[in-house]
Amino acid sequence: MRSAPSALPIIKYLWLFGVLVLAACTPQLRVAGPDGVAPVRLDFPAMRSFAAASPGPARRPNAQIARDFSDLIFQLESGRPIPVFTRFEGPVTVAFNGPAPAHLVADLDGLLARLRAEAGIDIRQITGDDAAIRIELVPPRQLQRAAPGAACFVVPRVRDWAALRRNRQSPLIDWTTLQVRDRAAVFIPDDATPQEMRDCLHEELAQALGPLNDLYHLPDSVFNDDNMHAVLTGFDMLILRVTYAPALRSGMTQAEVMAQVPDILARINPAGAGGAAPIAAPTTRDWTQAIITALGGTASRGVRQQAAAQAVAIGQARGWTGARAGFAQYVFGRLQIGTDPSLALGAFNAATRAYAGDPNLRIHAAHVAQQQAAFALIARDPEAILALTGPAITVARQHENAALMAVLMMLRAEALDLQGQPEAAMALRLDSLGWGLYGFGDRDTVIERLNEIASLSRLPS
Repeated sequence: MRSAPSALPIIKYLWLFGVLVLAACTPQLRVAGPDGVAPVRLDFPAMRSFAAASPGPARRPNAQIARDFSDLIFQLESGRPIPVFTRFEGPVTVAFNGPAPAHLVADLDGLLARLRAEAGIDIRQITGDDAAIRIELVPPRQLQRAAPGAACFVVPRVRDWAALRRNRQSPLIDWTTLQVRDRAAVFIPDDATPQEMRDCLHEELAQALGPLNDLYHLPDSVFNDDNMHAVLTGFDMLILRVTYAPALRSGMTQAEVMAQVPDILARINPAGAGGAAPIAAPTTRDWTQAIITALGGTASRGVRQQAAAQAVAIGQARGWTGARAGFAQYVFGRLQIGTDPSLALGAFNAATRAYAGDPNLRIHAAHVAQQQAAFALIARDPEAILALTGPAITVARQHENAALMAVLMMLRAEALDLQGQPEAAMALRLDSLGWGLYGFGDRDTVIERLNEIASLSRLPS
């Protein structure tokens, strides 16, 4: 299950200036340049998309990956144990229930190609009612009533939304009752942006095939409720490749599976042999609940700020570093924007330190760099913006996060304007628009992001 996005937008200040960009409903828009320069009119480009390439291979020791495999496969997100190993046996087919947007069809094609090439799964798309995994777009209100707090989700043994509604209280849709997987349905909100639909598709289809858990300590996986990764990573593909290894079969116990996993990993991931494999301390319920409260949209801002501070304190008391430490600081910093900017920036800097030095956490650092660049823009410091956004754009592109990439490009364009390079700024801004359409879904929202970012350089530093 993919968690719903935080209620906080990517960049949002309570004290933004008014609208600076016009003509949102036309094929062109006017973008404000530096002070004293007339707005420039730009054609709105077509939506951009990615080529569905792998973000890169798994980079951790096999012994560590084996422990993560056990936790991902034999436990639900709720903490309930899964008694036996299950997967689809034989070729897997996938189909949409009803029409789907062209961008989602293309993203499914790319994902299935990756699953065949990287995970070694015999999987293909078909039409008709016989597909093992079916994908259905559902109105978000209905989806939220069925699974509050979820952006999207997958359930076993049903083919469509009507079947889910008939069996909501039935053990039929309980993953722990399976002996083998033969059908599943993925449900995605029909109003989501192209990127959100794709992100749901990646995580939920992967969970239909294999792992059913999410682990906050994972630095390199979509199976982490921090939602830092948008698409399946090399680690995720490796986990799925182990899941579908010939040595395993549905119905095996955890002990039987884990007796085979080290040899499987040694064969398929020789790069993971040797090396230190420290055991990550379990993520405790108090930290998880504090993060859930901080990210939730129902509590007051004060309660959410307190919860984020609690998560930071819990992690520090337990000596956590890396993904969890950085994420708690990142959440705390976002909640302080508009309340205490100095405290927010300090938290973002602490998150950067937590993420530093680990190549598995570069996309996490890119999310933080976006926030730091916004502060640098308020300070009218173009050199700092360029230093932050250059590496972050490269990482965002590699990890196929169009929304993040578009905002970073917009911030970088403002820095170029401040340096007196308006032509380069406009070229970069124009390039950001097509990515923004994929990441944010429509022109109005893309223009709103441009407005927010253009406003930052006009705020008092």
